[in-house]
Amino acid sequence: MNRGTLRSDLLRLGFTDVDRALGELAELGGPASELVAILGRSAEPNAALSGLLRLADAVDDRDTLLDALVTDEGTAMRLLGVMGASTALTDHLAGHPEHWQVLRDPTLGTSRPAAWALRAALMEAVGADPAAAAPVATRPEPEAVDALRVTYRRLLLPLAARDLTHELGVDDVAAELSDLAAGTLDAALAVARAQVGAEEAATARLAVVAMGKCGGHELNYMSDVDVVFVHEPADDAAEESGNGSGAAVARTAARLASQMMQVCSAQTGEGTIWPVDAALRPEGKAGALSRTLAGHRGYYERWAEPWEFQALLKARPVAGDLALGREFVEMVSPMVWSVADRDGFVDAARAMRRRVVDHIPAKEADRQLKLGVGGLRDVEFAVQLLQLVHGRADERIRQPTTLSALHALTEAGYVGRDDGEALHSAYSFLRQVEHRIQLHRLRRTHLMPDDEADLRRLGRSLGYLKEPDQRLTRTWEHHRREVSRLHQKLFYRPLLTAVARVPGDVGLSSEAARVRLAALGYDDPAAALRNLEALTAGVTRTANIQRAILPAMLQWFADGADPDGGLFGFRRISEALGRTPWYLTTLRDEGEVAERLAHLLASSRYCSDLLEREPQGIKLLGGDLTPQSSEVLTEEMLATAGRQDDVDAAVRALRAVRRRELLRISAGDVLGLVDVADVGHALSRITDATLEGTLAAVGESVRQQRGLDAAPTRIAIVAMGRYGGFELSYGSDADVLFVHEPEDGVDQHEAASYAKAVAEEVRRTLALPGGDPPLVVDADLRPEGKQGPLVRTLDAYAAYYAKWSKVWEAQALLRADAVVGDPGVRDRFTELVDPLRYPEAGLAEDDIIEVRRIKARVDHERLPRGADPALHFKLGRGGLADIEWTVQLLQLRHGAEVPGLRTTQTLAALAAATEAGLLDSADAGVLAAGWRTVSRLRNAATLARGKPADQMPRPSRERRAVAAVLGYQLDQSDAMVNDYLRVTRRARAVVERVFWE
Repeated sequence: MNRGTLRSDLLRLGFTDVDRALGELAELGGPASELVAILGRSAEPNAALSGLLRLADAVDDRDTLLDALVTDEGTAMRLLGVMGASTALTDHLAGHPEHWQVLRDPTLGTSRPAAWALRAALMEAVGADPAAAAPVATRPEPEAVDALRVTYRRLLLPLAARDLTHELGVDDVAAELSDLAAGTLDAALAVARAQVGAEEAATARLAVVAMGKCGGHELNYMSDVDVVFVHEPADDAAEESGNGSGAAVARTAARLASQMMQVCSAQTGEGTIWPVDAALRPEGKAGALSRTLAGHRGYYERWAEPWEFQALLKARPVAGDLALGREFVEMVSPMVWSVADRDGFVDAARAMRRRVVDHIPAKEADRQLKLGVGGLRDVEFAVQLLQLVHGRADERIRQPTTLSALHALTEAGYVGRDDGEALHSAYSFLRQVEHRIQLHRLRRTHLMPDDEADLRRLGRSLGYLKEPDQRLTRTWEHHRREVSRLHQKLFYRPLLTAVARVPGDVGLSSEAARVRLAALGYDDPAAALRNLEALTAGVTRTANIQRAILPAMLQWFADGADPDGGLFGFRRISEALGRTPWYLTTLRDEGEVAERLAHLLASSRYCSDLLEREPQGIKLLGGDLTPQSSEVLTEEMLATAGRQDDVDAAVRALRAVRRRELLRISAGDVLGLVDVADVGHALSRITDATLEGTLAAVGESVRQQRGLDAAPTRIAIVAMGRYGGFELSYGSDADVLFVHEPEDGVDQHEAASYAKAVAEEVRRTLALPGGDPPLVVDADLRPEGKQGPLVRTLDAYAAYYAKWSKVWEAQALLRADAVVGDPGVRDRFTELVDPLRYPEAGLAEDDIIEVRRIKARVDHERLPRGADPALHFKLGRGGLADIEWTVQLLQLRHGAEVPGLRTTQTLAALAAATEAGLLDSADAGVLAAGWRTVSRLRNAATLARGKPADQMPRPSRERRAVAAVLGYQLDQSDAMVNDYLRVTRRARAVVERVFWE
């Protein structure tokens, strides 16, 4: 073949460095050019050719090697296929050139070595008798350790060759790798016995139980081998002789286990094999390396978490005393298959799934074959959870291997046949890609390469010889999407068949559906099935769309704190809106709306109640949930009230607008889109606008009823308390003062009567029961409290404050914000109270003592009976009252001289006090953090429970719901409480120092 023709052939066959290839072919000699076509079918032809040259230089007889390859296409394909795909095995062949001969066996493509044969070869490598009951290595330790590595790779070589060139199934590859690992562990244990001493080693029976992929007969080329160790005395008499002997046996077992692990993982001149990981043992790395059967039983019966039983699902004895290992597996098996009945199983499953996702570095998320969305772990998690849920009563599906278990689930009807085949195909592809990535350098990795050359080699190793990188990427993306889609469908779509006829889907029985719903977190599976039946029954367009969207909705409900409430709320809303054209279409076509709706319904009773009363509010979920400005709200409220015929209709319309805006704010809050301070501002602005519209409508109504040409007085409403501080929570009343200023020449009695009638009507109409949370307008902070007039004139307020005002009333006026009604009256009221709340000379020492005395009395008398002072949001230690009284004392003392302190808002006053040097910045930060934390928790408790709460909920379900609203995971309610206690404890320390001095 002339050089020009050869060059073009090399380019066509995929060589990327033709000049180097031509030089290496020339160096190899004449026969080598006949191998070009076979080289071109390898993953990386240049690497295969370079490897062949290295091997030719290393062997004793180059001609024998080349002649064998030229005359035996099978040998050539196997050897060059390995060299093109694995630099690690190429290095091994260069160091041990005689091993190429193992690839000449013509039966390699048709047979798989028996597990006993692999074990025997590895035992012989360390000089141990494979037939012995407890083999002991006879070769010196360093020599035995190196021999074990060399033999391991010699046995790995034909497996890799068959995998690359004989289309070996990925499950067969994984099973053979697992057999090879089992033999390696047993040979390493033989070396460990020699290190410990044969006599001492004989005192302990030690079983090595494989977990994870090795236990499931589905090991990768390069993976940690997860194990658990079990030991017993070599004879019964040893244990009966006392605790001392038992402790000695335990020490021996631990030494054997530790030495065995070291033999496998140590780095020597011949490299390493793989790490042996015993972290799945009881108590993890903090626990004993080996335990007796009784020790394991005690732990698993009393202390083990549900995820630990999920890990035991694949337990298999692989080395050491296999009879003891089988006893262990038989002991834990009933516990494994009853774990789905345990409290906390669902939370544990979620936590395990979350830990998987949390361990993915952000920069690797899109390249993760194993842990990423649509990756291997999604398939394994889905299959294992289905096994644990249904395997209690159905032994057919208890296979430890993922693909075998998936086949069994499909045959048993728990997975649809088409879905099972699609998932099988996706999983096999992902595992094959993972294998080829690891085989290249025999390194543990699960990342899809991002280098073009690596993608090209990987694609060619899978048989994509044309456009390898593009075809690989397309196929990978397709399977990722399929896995993600089927993961959802596997769990939730079959549930619909228990209540509705869905053509082509799995026929899950009602009982199986109830079991699955219970395992997924539904407390009342029977009610859930009734709700599903109501939603999906029939052949209408509505039922068809419901069946299409419910699998996703059910998953989102199950991820929430109250799946049952979510599903029931969805049914209620669907019954109200099911025939509305936009409703189901919006949920089907706009995924964000459906997901937000599901999250709200399953997390917040407050939002659920609002949505059931205002189903049209679902339209809000597809848009911006940022709270509206005060100007926009007030304009809408006034216009809405002005269009109504009577005052009751006007107030109902105003309350409907308020209901919509409460939904906007609470939805944004639950979804984590609105800050707690912004929530307080937004709730206060809604209240402003509602009162403004109501005052206008009621004032006009009272004027007409009295036959007046014009209102006899101008009225304003002054916000007080948390309302005045722009710090309303969802369950807060609106604390107010009513103030009026009669028009010139108007009878004072008539003006007062009119103002009182308006104030009473405002309070009455807003407090009426209705389809929204009522707005309680509380005027108890007025002078003389409930005994005093509901409405006063400006002059009356001035006279009262001049003669009777106490320091506590000055403190209350710190939150006074005249926000509603006549602007002139509002301004004059503010001018009136400013000298009272910000006294020019500061606060007298007696007044400071009085403030502290009142605070002490509040702490002692106001805390409800039985309330935990550490967990009460308002009056507890480090709670809102502690923080706000501390800030207010600073305002009373220094407000006249520090303009920034003249604010009704706690956080703004804290910032001003810090800027003025009145408060250390660290202390201010602690108080601000405490205020924000307690306010968020108070709001979250109301959102979760649907009714106001002033202390941390006690029932575990309610605490979980509150934690979920705050962004904690469902199983982290204890962490939420601990965070709260830590923050409030620090705030209390600052209060002790600053307020009480």
